[in-house]
Order: sequence, then C-alpha cells, then structure tokens
Amino acid sequence: MPVISQDSSRCWVEIDLATLERNLFKIRAALPRGIQYVAVVKADAYGHGLAQTATRLMQSGVDMFAVANVQEAAVLREIGSGWPILILSPLLPDEDSYLFQNDLIPTVSTVAEIDRFKEKALGRKTHLNIHLKIDTGMGRLGIWHESIEPILEALANAASLKLSGVFTHFSSAPSDTEFTEIQRNRFLNALKLIDSHFNLSECMIHADNSASLKSFNESSPFNAVRVGLLQFGAAPYSDSLFAQVETEPVLSFHSRIALVKFLPEGSPISYGRLTTLSRPSTTAVLSAGYADGIPMSFTNCGQVLISGVRCPVLGRVTMDQLIVDVTDLEEPPKIDDQATFIGKNGDETITIAEFSHWGNSIPWECFCSISNRVTRVYKTFRK
Repeated sequence: MPVISQDSSRCWVEIDLATLERNLFKIRAALPRGIQYVAVVKADAYGHGLAQTATRLMQSGVDMFAVANVQEAAVLREIGSGWPILILSPLLPDEDSYLFQNDLIPTVSTVAEIDRFKEKALGRKTHLNIHLKIDTGMGRLGIWHESIEPILEALANAASLKLSGVFTHFSSAPSDTEFTEIQRNRFLNALKLIDSHFNLSECMIHADNSASLKSFNESSPFNAVRVGLLQFGAAPYSDSLFAQVETEPVLSFHSRIALVKFLPEGSPISYGRLTTLSRPSTTAVLSAGYADGIPMSFTNCGQVLISGVRCPVLGRVTMDQLIVDVTDLEEPPKIDDQATFIGKNGDETITIAEFSHWGNSIPWECFCSISNRVTRVYKTFRK
C-alpha cells in the first residue's frame, strides 16, 4: 500500500516507527544480559505493517523474527538476509521448499515432520535448522511433554536436521499463574530429557512471550524471549517482568467527520432502531465502520474522541459509517474534523485496552482487524 498523507484519507492509522524503536531499546534494557530478542511480527506485524516495522526493528537490533507462515517470511527475507526467521505455524507439504529458498526455521511437533524435513534436506544435500515445540498444556502445536522420546529418537537419526531451538507456549499466562507454573515445570522437565540427547547449550530456549514473562535467573535455561504486542506499546500484564517498562503506543486510529446534523428528541438511530434520542441532539457521522475495523460491539457502548472530548457511539455500527453524539461539545464540530478511535486527541487518550473492551475483544484481534482500506501513515523521524 502506498504511503499517503492522512490529509487525503477518510480513515487512517498513524504508525510511529521512532516510537517502535524506543520501545525496543526499553525492552532490551529490561532484559538480563545475554537474552535474545525474538520479534514476533506475524499478521502483518499485528496490523502495523510488516515491511515497515520489520525494517525499523532490523535497524534497531533484534536477534530473530517469528512469523506465522512462509508467505510472511518471504516478505521478511526480501528486506534482509542476516536474521533467522522462525515459522510458528505448521507447514503444509507443498510449502517445504520455501524453507530452503528463504533460509527459514520450521517449528516441529511430530515425527512425521522430522521425517519429511529430513528427506527434503537430504535431497538438497544441505542441513536444516529446526525448533522443537513442546506441548505443556496449550493443546495446539507441539509434542506432548510426556511423550517426547519418539521425536527425540527420530531427530537423533536425522543427520540433515539440526536442533537449534526448543520452546513452548503458555495458554493462560495473564489469568492463571498457577497453571502457567505447571506448564513451566513441565517444560523444564522436558528440557532435562532433551539435554540427555542433545547439547542444549547450542539451542535457543524460549518459553515466555511478553505477556507471560516473569523472570530470568542465572540457573534458568531460558535464553530468549518472544516479544509481540509489547514492542508496539500494548501494556503487559502486571506480573510480567516488563510491567515497569513504559513502552508507548506505536499506532493511533483516526477518521473524519463526514456529516453533522441536528435531530429532535425521539429520533431513532441506525439499523434496528436500537437507540432513540432522549433529548434534542447534534450528531456526527464518521467515515469509518466495521469494514474498517470498528467492532460491531461498539454499538451503543463505544466512545470516540472529538475536540479532546469523549463522544458516545449512537446505535448500531454500520459497514462504512458510525454515528456519535456531539451535543455536549462546546462548539459543534465541522465536516472534515478529526475523530480518534485509538490514541490521543487534545488532552484525552483512548487506549487499545479501552477500544478492545468496548469491542468485546482483545488487543491482538482489534489491531489485526483494522482493514487494508484504512490508509497506513508511517512516521519515521527519530525524536
């Protein structure tokens, strides 16, 4: 998508790459020495733009990238060749060739994958680095933590494959610290068994992402952390090691007022007449709707900033517009005035946490749901 000034856009997000860089430096400073930084940039860098954000992250000094699939990895590899790229999702068989074309690292969960990748590497007379995933209670990818012997035997007989990493994924880090510790201990026990077969000192060991990360110590085998939304300024959970790191939001989300009108008391608003005005009101129609990433759940509960004032959403969010109550503004707004869904407007700010709460969702989904018809405006200046 071309870089277009927001002056010509009905709806846009601003992405501050300088803030992204500052966030990375703050996160780095909070990590113990020697811990590797794995930048997770899947799903178009959570809607922030993969090419643009990864370029700045490369310039800022990440150690590895993690993406969901080979298509995302191919975009990364076009940008730079000096960074390892981990594929977090399983590969389909017809995607295997991309591993060798783009020097990628697959996540392995099964003996069948070991056999498949081994044969592909042998056929190309080369070696392939892999990361082994251990299922400690997520129930998605990974070999079950009590059944890893067969996959270790298969890997020991796969001379064309090199174990370069082992990891797991916590299912309930923000909500269930007790189960997270159970998962952590399961992973540590699995590592002991793996270490009896392979030299883990040569491997990247990562269990934590920025949501679950609690601590590192000298006796811990963990030497890497996966950082996702935290680098984009979404606040971590309170028990995270990064709870005291004051990262700043990288993305703000805005639209323009397309129409201002006065309606009498008793007027119904939007589809289904879910709202009827209880007073004579001035309303504003904004040029953004659910096709742009405004959740339907904003209906009658979301808020928007106009002239630094929180204005409530009236009625059902529609595909291309939504209606807000601007009666209480000191002066009626004008057509083309800015409205803010996420970010600062005047002296007020709406956070991604608030936005996702009104949307009955989570920040990850809300960022990813900002559609491609919303113009991305990149700020690159280093403050």
